Amino acid sequence: MNIPFLGNRREKAAAPDPEGIADLLAECDLLRSQASREGVRLDDSAASLEELDQLVPRWRDDEEILPWLGNDAGLYLGTVIVRTVPGAAWWIRPDGQPVVRLASGREFDVVACGQEWAAHGAPELSQLYAEVAEA
Repeated sequence: MNIPFLGNRREKAAAPDPEGIADLLAECDLLRSQASREGVRLDDSAASLEELDQLVPRWRDDEEILPWLGNDAGLYLGTVIVRTVPGAAWWIRPDGQPVVRLASGREFDVVACGQEWAAHGAPELSQLYAEVAEA
């Protein structure tokens, strides 16, 4: 039975566009806004991670912003890794969690790392990047 408004159920779902996913995950609007206010330009480089590590963490006093900023920090860390570490790519787990998968197959939960950084400042984003880039 073919019901036009339901579409053809036998058609395979289109594979997600990896570049589109990467662009979406790279937006990080809250983090980019916070950084910009502090004079830090996020250009998707490892050096920008060092600059983020130097920011005064004013967001820690705001319980509403903290988790969102941590999420953005993790996605930004992942964006830098994907754009600068050969073989690294975004991978969406079945539970919907975005992780970075390295060429070795190792997965890196960048969002959890971003949450830790936003809440405690450690480990530093630049340190995490260095560990991944060496792997």
